[in-house]
Amino acid sequence: MSVESEPATPTRRPAWAKVVDQTRCIGCHACTTACKSENEVPLSVTRTYVKYVDTGAFPQARRSFQVTRCNQCEAPPCVSACPTSAMFKREDGIVDFDKDACIGCKACIAACPYDAIFINPDDHSAEKCNFCAHRLDIGLEPACVVVCPTEALLVGDMNDPSSRVAQIINRDPVAVRRPEKETRPKLYYKGGDQVTLDPLAAQRPPGGLFMWSEQGEVDHGVKAGHPGPWNSSAAAVLSYDIPHRAPWDFRVSLYTWTKSIGAGAYLAPLLLLLAGVIGPESPLWTFAAPIVAGVCLALTGAILIWDLEHPTRFHLIFRRPQWRSWLVRGGFIIGGYGAVLAAHFAVAWTGASPPLWLGLAGGALAILTAVYTAFLFGQAKARDMWQNPLLPAHFLVQALMAGAGAIVLAAMALPVLSGAAGAGAATVSTGTTTAALQLFALGSGAHALMILGEVLMPPPTAHARLAEREMTHGRFCGWFRLGLAGALIGAAAPWLGWIVVPIGLVALLAYEHAYVQAGQSVPLA
Repeated sequence: MSVESEPATPTRRPAWAKVVDQTRCIGCHACTTACKSENEVPLSVTRTYVKYVDTGAFPQARRSFQVTRCNQCEAPPCVSACPTSAMFKREDGIVDFDKDACIGCKACIAACPYDAIFINPDDHSAEKCNFCAHRLDIGLEPACVVVCPTEALLVGDMNDPSSRVAQIINRDPVAVRRPEKETRPKLYYKGGDQVTLDPLAAQRPPGGLFMWSEQGEVDHGVKAGHPGPWNSSAAAVLSYDIPHRAPWDFRVSLYTWTKSIGAGAYLAPLLLLLAGVIGPESPLWTFAAPIVAGVCLALTGAILIWDLEHPTRFHLIFRRPQWRSWLVRGGFIIGGYGAVLAAHFAVAWTGASPPLWLGLAGGALAILTAVYTAFLFGQAKARDMWQNPLLPAHFLVQALMAGAGAIVLAAMALPVLSGAAGAGAATVSTGTTTAALQLFALGSGAHALMILGEVLMPPPTAHARLAEREMTHGRFCGWFRLGLAGALIGAAAPWLGWIVVPIGLVALLAYEHAYVQAGQSVPLA
């Protein structure tokens, strides 16, 4: 069967769009099975599926369906977030993907507000619906459109006024999912209702028992639906859905922690140097700063590569960078920061004091290293809790806290390590240790205040409220409470001494884990 719009001419490119007529959909799943067959989609993942929502109470009840898939956005956040252009937008508007360029960073999954992208378990690359672009290119309709028995699915050219799709979009009442995300989707729902289009409108069935299935415990899963309160006043229950997986696991939580130490371990002694607390010949500045920061920065890079589905392709970030991605920008920032640390250590190794201009350059790159993750999280448009304008400042405060703590521990260890090396005891004055403890306490107190400010202020959206509740009272509340308690204890460091530093650092890791994982806990589809 051919598409119902005219062939593209040299002067007019098609702008493909799809209409889902939910008044015609019967929930037969023919589109799902046809898509799997056409595109060789393996078990456990889907490019398209049908969600069921039951509304009302027997005998006055009805069932609504939602065909769920990529929305082919006009402003696709997955394309902006992808570091290697593996996700790209064609000239005809179709958002397509290149599996050979995918490094498996999962940034596109975190960016998609519609939960439309997944990692193929066979080839470990990102994948999604692409309107069966290979069929459209030869004048055929997508497989799902061909098999739909009720013509609930239509694809056509929005620029062709004679196409049925253009006529429906321009004439009939249609809706898109999550218009507040400003992605301008080109997947339109005719006859859609709020209980299906809003992923927070229907409650989760009791016991997690879905029609034909039970989701049970999904590894690092986001359970479809939620226990409430939900957004609809109707008696709406999610009766069929598929399991959803959060893209970023504990490794991303760990990466934010090691990066904070790596950035702060240089910033903290630099501040002490500029304040006159230590001199340019102090071992905390000459050797401890570049060594501690360098080791933690190397760990950060190793964790980032470990988190990739294709770790051997990490070099593509530098070989074919897509500059709108903060993964690319962060990769070059970390690379530049690592080069300054190496130069600092090399100068110190010769017995000279590193010049101040080198320290200032390293400090600027350390600040960028600390805060760029906030912009990376900001590109994850799917997650409202991360769209926080104070997040860059919070990451900087965490870096200062973590770095000051690392310097306190380095000051305690320097005499022991230098004596064991037979180089004579490298001493650090009590005043220096006290100043580092005060900086750690100041950072811990600011960190605690920013946590309390975030959780006490009313969240701006229902999505952010549910994510915050999951962090403070749900699955991740233990990690969150440990993180907050450790920050409050760390603020008392000048009185309690260095012993609170390890407690504060461990607590910071706990908070990072709660924040990163709870931010991904709210269902999107």
